Amino acid sequence: MAQESHPVDETEFPRAIGRPAARALLAAGLCSWADLAAVSRADAEALHGVGPKALTALDEGLRSHWLTWRA
Repeated sequence: MAQESHPVDETEFPRAIGRPAARALLAAGLCSWADLAAVSRADAEALHGVGPKALTALDEGLRSHWLTWRA
């Protein structure tokens, strides 16, 4: 059985960030780890739908790709 479509499937991010965060990041034009590294953590956190769970997964993802949030 195929997995249900998820907004995060249009990004490089893991499903662990959740649907609300995936929709918020897509709406902000953030689809890749490089896109995410171009914004500050505070800017991402300010997006409606991006909460602590998503931020933790995004922090880990950035680290695993040798990237950091913009200062």
